[in-house]
Amino acid sequence: MTPVRARIDAARCQGHGRCYGLAPEVFGSDDEGFAVVLADPVPTGSEDQARLAEANCPEAAVSLEH
Repeated sequence: MTPVRARIDAARCQGHGRCYGLAPEVFGSDDEGFAVVLADPVPTGSEDQARLAEANCPEAAVSLEH
């Protein structure tokens, strides 16, 4: 199975925090509150949370690659 890779488009991220609120195993925040990827590839068992984070990012800054 191909691993799921998480990406954050830093130019789009506005620091809403939904991604790290929904998938804290995959996403975190930097010192200014902007999203960062903590786990790449996405850990087994966290794929659904990562997809939820991608779907709920109001700026479409979160993307997942398969």
